Amino acid sequence: MSRVYPVILSGGSGTRLWPISRKHYPKQFLKLTSNYTMLQETALRLKGFNNPIAVCNESHRFILAEQLSGIGKKPSALILEPVARNTAPAIALAAFQAQKMNDDAILVVLAADHVISDEDAFQKAVELAVSEAEKGSLVTFGVVPNKAETGFGYIQATEKEGVSAIKRFVEKPDFETAASYVDSGDYFWNSGMFVFKASSFLNELKEHNSDMFDAVNASLDNADSDLDFIRVKTDDFAKSPSDSIDYAIMEKTSNGVVLPINVGWSDVGSFSALWEVLDKDENGNVGLGDIKYIDSKNCLVQSENQFVATIGVEDIVVVGTKDSVLVTKRDRVQDVKAVVSHLEATGRTEHLLHREVHRPWGKYDSIDNGNRYQVKRITVKPGASLSKQMHHHRAEHWIVVSGTAIVEINDKETLLCENQSIYIPLGATHRLTNPGKVQLELIEVQSGSYLGEDDIVRFKDEYGRS
Repeated sequence: MSRVYPVILSGGSGTRLWPISRKHYPKQFLKLTSNYTMLQETALRLKGFNNPIAVCNESHRFILAEQLSGIGKKPSALILEPVARNTAPAIALAAFQAQKMNDDAILVVLAADHVISDEDAFQKAVELAVSEAEKGSLVTFGVVPNKAETGFGYIQATEKEGVSAIKRFVEKPDFETAASYVDSGDYFWNSGMFVFKASSFLNELKEHNSDMFDAVNASLDNADSDLDFIRVKTDDFAKSPSDSIDYAIMEKTSNGVVLPINVGWSDVGSFSALWEVLDKDENGNVGLGDIKYIDSKNCLVQSENQFVATIGVEDIVVVGTKDSVLVTKRDRVQDVKAVVSHLEATGRTEHLLHREVHRPWGKYDSIDNGNRYQVKRITVKPGASLSKQMHHHRAEHWIVVSGTAIVEINDKETLLCENQSIYIPLGATHRLTNPGKVQLELIEVQSGSYLGEDDIVRFKDEYGRS
């Protein structure tokens, strides 16, 4: 289907999966349920269509592009949202862009961080939805509920089976109300997935929210190309109202329909949801990492780099990363947001970044720090370079562990091999390049009065960073 474009929305921050999900590296970029990340699973889910149109924010652009490249998917377009404006403006960006590529484009709108276990059934549902979209319908997928769930919105259909007109959308209910919805048979979980013609969506948007239509259209008309990214105009896009697609269009249109699906769907919005979709041992335990369970039941324990043992516990979640540990009852995992709020309010950074931070040239791991010093393990991809830069407040010492490095200091280049080192004085202009065909690993020791990541003055950068 040459005119069908999957649209992947990748703007979520996944705060309820802290500490494994962080604002600058959220859950869609993690391998939670398979050897692929959730973003990659989403891109691979639909076969026979064009490469996806992806919409993401500035800080995630290189991660998203690299992960799609890793599965052989070059986006049909990769659009950067300059500010968060909810799902309706993000979808509008994709719709305007798709029309530039094909006047009769059909969009399959997907979140980047959902799990669908029965992909064959989902593919068939999408093909049916495309047929409905051909008629001008705006199709949303309603997940057949298997329990009363208070964490989702619901869609009430006029019919209990098949493609149906939408009676109403309802917000997240209390448990008793959710149970009555499930018993009725005509309520479905609101999946946040849609299929429609780009033109149908934009016509409805213009009718029901012309301010959003005009703002998004102007922002894309005035967009700049930046490497492989489409960078829309901030001033124009910021004028758009911030609304979900449900509120902006689906609750107002007369062309909306719901297609019930039963495809093993989960939004993996919490650790209890993650526990539900993963394989368990004979006692209902999920172990991710080096875990030993003794007389324990129905637990989820994840450890990034340590051995963890549990004895005589039930229904708990333990999640350990290199810099944080979360311990909670499984029925209290929704309260993880309170921890994130605490970190934000107290000016800490554990909700923003992992200790290991990914960059377009590779990654670094802050393995130790103290008063006036910090130690990092830096990995540079073959052929990649860090920006040409200088620091006002710190000096650096680099020791090559493996691979080969070209170090430029004040326009003088030095070639370093394993076990060789070099000193970069405070204020010196410098650059690091990996000229080899294998990864470059080095240890960086920083010393100085201020060691923050914002003490970087960039003079030249291959990745368009200021």
